[in-house]
Amino acid sequence: MSGQPDLGRADLVGMLAELTGKPADQIPHRVGSMELAWLVHLVEQRYDVRMDLTDDQLAGIRTVDDALTVFHTSLTAAADG
Repeated sequence: MSGQPDLGRADLVGMLAELTGKPADQIPHRVGSMELAWLVHLVEQRYDVRMDLTDDQLAGIRTVDDALTVFHTSLTAAADG
């Protein structure tokens, strides 16, 4: 993988829909610790990488959009390094 990962907001919402059994349009914008752990797990599996997220990065993830930003940063760093 090189450059920007192909991970999008819709991907994360779909992953959360899978976890909760709810339709994607009913997934809340905010994510809790269980949802975040699920997202990290699935993204790591999808890209076959280990995202070594710092405590500060994890603490800063409160929404799907926050997660997308942090994941993009981590995946891009993994691809470059």
